[in-house]
Amino acid sequence: MLPEPDPQLCQALAADLRSAGYSAAALRDAWGAQADDALARGLRGPAAGALSGRDDALAVLGRLWGLGMPVPRVAVEAALPTLGIAGAVGLGLATADHEVVPAVLVRPQAFGDDEGDVQWWIASDLDEAALEGPLPEDHVLGVGGASQTLARLQLTRRGGTALDLGTGCGIQALRLRRLVDRVVATDISERALRFTRLNALLNGVEGIETRHGSLFEPVGGETFDRVASNPPFVITPRVHGVPAYEYRDGGMEGDALVAAVIEGVGTHLAPGGVAQSLGNWEYHGEESGLDRVRGWVGPSLDAWVIEREVLDPLAYAELWVRDGGTVPGTPAYARLIEAWLDDFARRGVTGVGFGYVLLRRPLAGAPTLARYERVTGGGEGGFGPHLAACLAAHDRAALLDDADLADSVLRVAPDVTEARHHRPGEGDPSVIELRQGGGFARTLEVDPALAALVGACDGDLPVGTLVDAIAQLMEVDAAHLRADLLPRVRELLVTGFVAFED
Repeated sequence: MLPEPDPQLCQALAADLRSAGYSAAALRDAWGAQADDALARGLRGPAAGALSGRDDALAVLGRLWGLGMPVPRVAVEAALPTLGIAGAVGLGLATADHEVVPAVLVRPQAFGDDEGDVQWWIASDLDEAALEGPLPEDHVLGVGGASQTLARLQLTRRGGTALDLGTGCGIQALRLRRLVDRVVATDISERALRFTRLNALLNGVEGIETRHGSLFEPVGGETFDRVASNPPFVITPRVHGVPAYEYRDGGMEGDALVAAVIEGVGTHLAPGGVAQSLGNWEYHGEESGLDRVRGWVGPSLDAWVIEREVLDPLAYAELWVRDGGTVPGTPAYARLIEAWLDDFARRGVTGVGFGYVLLRRPLAGAPTLARYERVTGGGEGGFGPHLAACLAAHDRAALLDDADLADSVLRVAPDVTEARHHRPGEGDPSVIELRQGGGFARTLEVDPALAALVGACDGDLPVGTLVDAIAQLMEVDAAHLRADLLPRVRELLVTGFVAFED
């Protein structure tokens, strides 16, 4: 078990990391872009080679806690003048004999948000490369791909309180704390909670309370303005010999853990409160995974569920067996793959979806948002501001009847472009597409009337006036055209192709 973190030792470590210039950008510069990409794939050799022969503090700490490699005592003593080797051992970050051997990783994490740019250090358990083998079942993951995805999804709205359900190393709690006054971070793993407390102290972040327990048990009767959860959503066979990693396996059969999060979060949302989470959901025969999720959402909540991909049983099994550190081509790998496939076959699972869930308790009245969709596009940028703008546009449009919407003035989003496809020799386009450069990078096929309306939305004339003018040009009935276009204008608002002109 990781020792309870000592605040003074954490401050000393922070001072040494800061003095060494131990940042994400500095390490990437030190070992190069290619080595940095290799490290993200679990290959530390190129980065270690780039640092060999260097004894400056950045290189020493990069080998010790960036790569998880033993380092001579004399080098560590020089790199940690404030904390010292005894302090590192006292925090549970290393053991020491003739060499200092890392017990955890401490990696820099840089990001920017509306509050400014941030440079944190995040401690977590040694990864597969450092362990040179499969992960232990109580492994506490660092800032992985799923964590980064959830962070990019987070709305930037402020609030009073937040819940980080299944906090792990605490990265979501740290992010939420920048938006709210108080965060409650829960986990079934006491080891994970100690990492969360360590990381909060290391980065000088107050206002994070940790609680031990499963799902919503630690927060019974409490409500929050924000809830974030990267739950242990991986669907794992419940048979002997299959590792149950705490960071990814919730201990329930199939997608029951994700269902429990979605079904239970509503009672813990304050009016106007928003919950955002990641999840996997199963496909059974002809039943859509999105329809399964729809059945889990309470009737009093707004819901926006986005499915990014669906994997077949074999691809899903390969993904998560390899994630645990079991190497393809070994007998253990084949045995685990068979266990996954047998479990899926026994329960009639034909595929597994992955996606994002946003739930909201309306401030007043009945829910107005119920979107369950498949969206495969989108870049690596933050989706949070895009989602926030889309929600605001939906809320505003939901208060307007068709006459009010026709009186509204809209402007096409600056990232939207139009593409027209022509058959050779034909003057009129066979296909017209609106393309989104940001957000989820949607592509929408439209007809000439809607394309003309979007092109005319320059923040000057009301929608109704534009529709009437288009109807006259196309020699069609204006009332019929309004009835056709206005529902689609609402869709363009909620997907961010157009926005209200304030």
